[in-house]
Amino acid sequence: MGGLLYGGELWSAAMFCMVVFGLALVSSALLDRTSTWHRSMLFLVSGVLTIRYLFWRATETLAPAAWSWECLFSWAFFGLEAAAGLSSLSAFLILSRIRSRSLEVDQNRDWWGEAPPKVAVLIATYNEDRTVLERTIIGARSSSHPHCDVIVLDDGRRPWLEQFCLLQNVRYVQRPDNKGSKAGNINHALSLLATEGDHPDFVAVLDADFVPHTNFVPRALALFHHPDIGLVQTPQHFFNPDPIQHNLGLSRSYPDEQRFFFDHLQPSRDAWGIAFCCGTSSVVRWQALQKVGGFPTESVTEDFMLTLVLQEAGYRTVYLNEALTEGLAPEGLKEYVTQRARWCLGLMQIARSRLGPLGVNGLRLRDRWSVADSVIFWLSTFSFRLAAVTFPLLYWFFNITVVDANVPDIIAYFTPYYIWVLFSLNFVSGGLIVPVVNDVSQLLGAIPITRAAIVGLVKPKGHPFSVTAKGGDRTKVVIQWRLMMPFLVLFAATVLGLVIGIFSDSFAFSDAGEGKAVILFWTIYNLFILMVTLAVCVELPRVEQHLADHPERCIILYEGRLKRVWLTDLTQGTARIRGLALKPGAPLEVKFRDLGDMPAHVLEARGDGSLLSLELSDVQYERLLKRLYVEGVVPSITSTKLSAIVSAVFKRASRL
Repeated sequence: MGGLLYGGELWSAAMFCMVVFGLALVSSALLDRTSTWHRSMLFLVSGVLTIRYLFWRATETLAPAAWSWECLFSWAFFGLEAAAGLSSLSAFLILSRIRSRSLEVDQNRDWWGEAPPKVAVLIATYNEDRTVLERTIIGARSSSHPHCDVIVLDDGRRPWLEQFCLLQNVRYVQRPDNKGSKAGNINHALSLLATEGDHPDFVAVLDADFVPHTNFVPRALALFHHPDIGLVQTPQHFFNPDPIQHNLGLSRSYPDEQRFFFDHLQPSRDAWGIAFCCGTSSVVRWQALQKVGGFPTESVTEDFMLTLVLQEAGYRTVYLNEALTEGLAPEGLKEYVTQRARWCLGLMQIARSRLGPLGVNGLRLRDRWSVADSVIFWLSTFSFRLAAVTFPLLYWFFNITVVDANVPDIIAYFTPYYIWVLFSLNFVSGGLIVPVVNDVSQLLGAIPITRAAIVGLVKPKGHPFSVTAKGGDRTKVVIQWRLMMPFLVLFAATVLGLVIGIFSDSFAFSDAGEGKAVILFWTIYNLFILMVTLAVCVELPRVEQHLADHPERCIILYEGRLKRVWLTDLTQGTARIRGLALKPGAPLEVKFRDLGDMPAHVLEARGDGSLLSLELSDVQYERLLKRLYVEGVVPSITSTKLSAIVSAVFKRASRL
């Protein structure tokens, strides 16, 4: 009788999951992701299923209240999961709306009439390579807006950069100290501009590695037609893969980790009036900056804080979701994690400042919600991901059950919630949420980010600004042992616990009953996540590449004869061709579209493919930079190719 009852419960749970899955399939064909009504219904169901799941967890799966380790860990894990659930509920509410301002831009082009406003383009730099800065400066100079003044703010005080700025006819500024880091550097330039009679009307801010397209300034300026708009933010796109994409071989099949935020979450925040500045690729009204005293320096994320001080002063921040700049994603895993830990620390500093959600200030309720949403995200998401790979070990080694549930209940409560939320997020984002890769991206930074969150709340002041290193030699395999070690230990402990649990009852007990099957599945999933995480910690060599490259025809002059070949890759100093066998070291001449004729020689030759070293004149080099970074289509991968992702992940994991 008990078996029949159990079978009935299992069948009923499975049927409910099938119904949810079927509704997801039907909804994907009927709903419009741009409709507020459709998005609201979609995420209302997500919210209901989330609350249903968390209520079940709170009432049916926790250890009884007692002075015991099982009670402590069971409730601690649920606390982290509930906080992550609260973050999800906030995200669902934000994502229920979306706004596009492209039509508004088209309708308000040249709103200023016959006198175009003056724009100061500020490029803040500290230690970036020459090749990184050259393309940014040339891109800024190439703006189609007629009244742009490019100013390079050098906190590295490099003579070669001053000379390069002189040759490029752009202004070079350095200051006596580095107080206030990036915000202080910009404020120093603003103070100099304020002393000049003809100060700018607007200020565009670029990181040293972000290249603006020719239409960046005019498209952003169009949104300032209303006087209460203080800042326009545009998305960050990248012409190189981030460490997760690169180390897993996903450069052509999986978007960078920031795509969901910039392409989908920020437009939704804009619909609520809570879009925020992200530093680079933004334009600010000069009058607004003067009113708030420049960029705030109380937080290492001065960009988010700038949005809050502008809002308090009566100025709005709006978001233009158009690819108008492209930059360099962190190339190393260490830099990738450091950057995100800095973002987390900065949000905690803001939360503890007078502009925090509970502070005495002039912010709207929605602005307080915006800060609280970000704080809860950084506090809960990464700590919960770390707990998810750690807490099952308590069962295998100490007989502590943190989730006391049977299989039918897991299927009835967790699975529908998981299916619908995954469907909802992928429906509105075009498939950007891939479970394994998404889990790995969170786990990689979980330890430093969780530490930054706690430290930032407890001690918000006195933390230095950590610069994200860009460029440098990336031609060797590098194993990030320091980042890898905790995951290596967790992987070994998980394998050991699983082996002990399967072959022996010495440590793994049967007190959990059917819950042991739940923990077994959970553990196997964790093994896979940890294995992929370890693969990401092995950084593969990089060469300069451009994700938007497509083969095109070009002509070479080789041994006195013209040959038509395929140009398959073009960088700042090399070209790769296919279609003709060449000799290493041989001289030739390449005839490029829009670049003219240039001498070259063969660096490598394999079969009918060769790598050429280009000998460019200064004029040709500048034209090449414009072609690669300024005038082309932004190359970011914005959609997923699931079959290629699965193949790449298994292939990469098999090499461990």
